[in-house]
Amino acid sequence: MDFVVLDTEGQPDLSELALIDSQGLVIYEGFSSDHPRISPNSPNLKTLKTLLREFLSLVQGKKIICHYAEHDIEVLKYNFRQVGLIWPKLQFDCTWNLAKNTWNGLESYSLDYLSKYFNLRANQQYFISDMAHSARYDAEFTYHLYRKIMLEKLKEQPNPFTSSRVDTPFQNHPDSLNTYQREFLTLKTGLNDIKRDTNHQSKGIVVIGEPGSGKTHLMMRLAQERLSSNRLLFIRQPNNSQSVLYHIYSRILESLVQKVGHLPQLDYLIINTFRKILSLPHRDVKQKDIEIIKALYQLEENHINALGAENTQRKREYWLYIEKTINEWWMSNYAAGSFALSIIKGMVKYCSYTDYRYRNITTRWLAGNVLTDEEAETIGLPNWGEEISQEAFSLEAISVLGKLSSLDEPLIIIFDQLEGLGLPHNKEILLNFGEAIKEIFTHVPNSLIILNLFPDRWEQFKSTFDNSILGRFPSQVYLRQPTETEIKEIIQIKLQSVNINLQQIFQPEDLDDILAKKPIRSALNRAADYYNYRVHGIPLTIEKTDIYELDNQEKIAQQLRLLQQQQQVSMEVLIQLIQAIQEPAAIDLNNLNQKLLSYLPDGTETAPANPVTEYLIQHQKELEQKYTNSAIIADYDDIGKLKTIAEAFNHIKPIKLTQYRLGKRKLPEHIVIENSNQNYVIGFLQINGTPFTNRIGNFNELVIIHPQTKFQLIRDERLPQITGKVGKEYINQLQNSPNGKFTPLNKQDRLLLDLIYDLIISIYNKDLDNIDLASALNVLITHPEWYHWIFSMLGFTPPTK
Repeated sequence: MDFVVLDTEGQPDLSELALIDSQGLVIYEGFSSDHPRISPNSPNLKTLKTLLREFLSLVQGKKIICHYAEHDIEVLKYNFRQVGLIWPKLQFDCTWNLAKNTWNGLESYSLDYLSKYFNLRANQQYFISDMAHSARYDAEFTYHLYRKIMLEKLKEQPNPFTSSRVDTPFQNHPDSLNTYQREFLTLKTGLNDIKRDTNHQSKGIVVIGEPGSGKTHLMMRLAQERLSSNRLLFIRQPNNSQSVLYHIYSRILESLVQKVGHLPQLDYLIINTFRKILSLPHRDVKQKDIEIIKALYQLEENHINALGAENTQRKREYWLYIEKTINEWWMSNYAAGSFALSIIKGMVKYCSYTDYRYRNITTRWLAGNVLTDEEAETIGLPNWGEEISQEAFSLEAISVLGKLSSLDEPLIIIFDQLEGLGLPHNKEILLNFGEAIKEIFTHVPNSLIILNLFPDRWEQFKSTFDNSILGRFPSQVYLRQPTETEIKEIIQIKLQSVNINLQQIFQPEDLDDILAKKPIRSALNRAADYYNYRVHGIPLTIEKTDIYELDNQEKIAQQLRLLQQQQQVSMEVLIQLIQAIQEPAAIDLNNLNQKLLSYLPDGTETAPANPVTEYLIQHQKELEQKYTNSAIIADYDDIGKLKTIAEAFNHIKPIKLTQYRLGKRKLPEHIVIENSNQNYVIGFLQINGTPFTNRIGNFNELVIIHPQTKFQLIRDERLPQITGKVGKEYINQLQNSPNGKFTPLNKQDRLLLDLIYDLIISIYNKDLDNIDLASALNVLITHPEWYHWIFSMLGFTPPTK
């Protein structure tokens, strides 16, 4: 609620009153011409009735803040009666009571005492008792006292600027709709063009902006507006050149099983497809169609058993009918294809289940994973064969989604965090990524394909890709640096979560520093620093140039707090600093300046918190929350993560990676780490059934062939346990070999592996301000809590606890 600060003078006849707005500005000061004490030459002279009427016009709908509000209310009520005005319903709050509740045990709670106790200043001046009992003077200090109380209460709330980075469009961050409005309209126009096109031809747009300029944030805005009608699919950088299309489809599938409202996106796609088929011309609508349509609307309203309870005959019949209807439409418009009808069947199966376990199994089946016989029987879907081509399967699955969406709304396919593709060791992945995009444009209709890129990376892509790819992206959207007014609006929107105005928490010099930072993320990160400084007293990053401005008492006080915390300054200098704050004219500032500089090292004093550690702590919490979500766990992806980690460590220590071969026989995805003393093989085997048995058998032969090499085969513990007799024997054989080991990847190791990978990718994408790769890796290998056992195989010694 907006507020004004009020002070009145008079006992009981009102002599003067003053109002301060929520930004600390004097908006009214009036003196009563009816009061004998007021000189006829006083400014702003008003009749008492006029004074009270003008007061009412300014405070309507606002909370009124007073110090010892009971007195001000009594004075106002008495004077309202005197001039014949009706006392209105007004809301007051009292800084005397608030201060008592906030700070127990103080000697006094008078405005004089509190202003001096907390060193409050109005107009850069400390409280002077002889100047008190002027309405304007007391109101100004009451405002600063109320601001102090509000800041104290903010200590109980999280910093609203802590999360300045949007990781995925499915997140929900405060958004300023006035920023990038024109660019947003360009994206919406692209969607509308596809929808109006009778051929539903897919289109591409490149969103270009510097790190931290808000590219993913703009995608979040698109998601928030369009997720009720369009399916939004979010894909991060692929990390394995042999499985780019499979990586894209896996991330698409993870987006589809993400809930929007009460249901996952895939449910809405199938439901809308069925509805649109029923509404097609010449369609003979049956009674069963009407029953199912009615039930589907109830399902969207979270009546989970609208089509029948789990495993009932009614539910099976309804969903089989939906599948049959979609299949008939498909066969009348498209060829059956290698996998299309099977994929549609799997999608409908997924939607038919409400049990999370069944949905999880079906998701893995839709990803082309071979299930155990028991799992395949449970969900009633035929197992895939071992020889399925994941890339061909993935392209057809994405094509099916595009064709189904042609009955609905265009797909929004967003590729983000692609900057790492420009690194030299990822050249093959980049080339294959370009070919994959070309295949998607060729085979997947009704889709808006968005690439989010840095300007220099887009230039690199243009020099790498041929015109058959670049021609698909005729539109480029450039994100400019927002104006100071726009950044202020963004900051204010962030502050809404703690119900405070930016002028109430930030000083003008704070805002000058914040607004000088570019791009948006840097400004928000600096706002986070100032928030911590103003609310929690955490020292800021202070440059030496700030110390020269010793005429600014706020900066002297700021430097004093920093040096006190670091215990780097002598008592003599501390005394002089305190005197400089209280009596600036009494101190030789030039001499004090030299003493201050002698305590500061060259460069910049940084805040005590390590930004790498802060990222690791925060992101680990996020990964823990998502650990049980449906995720496509794939050998290609995990080995790609491991390669990315090893390539990153090449910055601080040379690491040679190779692969073993066993003729034409298929091996688990693996890498060989060649060290001077010992070679290590790390492999992943996340598949099931016969493919698992064949590949672990081949892996065991490698273990025998290379007795001097240490082998480790990893499998995520969230996947089904191997129950087949031969598979279990091979696991035991590997465990009992002198140089082999079978390792279930438990939750702790999985979270740490993904955390390390995400940190490296975030640095490549410049998502983390002022963090370089080498220093981040050094934190990982020197802190026990972040040290992964894989580092030992890369040649690093574990830190001591």
